[in-house]
Amino acid sequence: MITPHMNSKISDFSEVVIISGDPLRIKYIAKNFLKNSIKINNVRLMLGYTGFYKNKKVSLMSHGMGIPSLSIYIRELFFNYNVKKIIRLGTCGKISKNIKMRDIVVAIGASTDSSMNRLRFKNYDFSSTATFNMLKNTYNIAKKYNFKIHIGNIFSTDSFYGKSDSFYNLIKNFGILAIDMETSGLYSLSSELNFQTVSICTVSDCIFSKKSISFKDRENTLNDSIILALELSIK
Repeated sequence: MITPHMNSKISDFSEVVIISGDPLRIKYIAKNFLKNSIKINNVRLMLGYTGFYKNKKVSLMSHGMGIPSLSIYIRELFFNYNVKKIIRLGTCGKISKNIKMRDIVVAIGASTDSSMNRLRFKNYDFSSTATFNMLKNTYNIAKKYNFKIHIGNIFSTDSFYGKSDSFYNLIKNFGILAIDMETSGLYSLSSELNFQTVSICTVSDCIFSKKSISFKDRENTLNDSIILALELSIK
């Protein structure tokens, strides 16, 4: 075991890793989109795989829910496995009325109610943003494949439950497109540690109507965003 949370060998990971909170989504991608994939991690059932997409080596790694859990895996990927690029493939709840279920939201930046950024940034507010060339390549690939995407700011929350409609209306008025639980932490770690990153999220919920796709759909029917992330990984 190389780290407390991964039993992968250093050589198991490629320099580019696609991450997702759900281990079963990672398993689905490995089975259906990669060639010659092998399981490289199973500690705490956080699954990792490496295989080939269009003859290029790509790794996949799950990280659980929330910024604290994500931060553990990001730091270990960076410090212990020499990963250079990290692509988040997640889900989000839509705030904007112009966004539909299963549309793709790509985050330029991420606001947050989490204290993780402030803990690292000496209690100041840090503006966490994507890496520009990753963002640009994501847009160009989506345009090529005619994927329905929205690019803008999102909000990363530590609290899955308990937000009020007044809060949702507040962030809506500031142009926030959607809510997730990880992107702000990923982007701030990217700035601190100097790796490249972008967060690609499929809309799985509507915050105001409370509609959502099924857990099965979350695992295995987000193919447009999967292809987008895989195409980005070989750029």
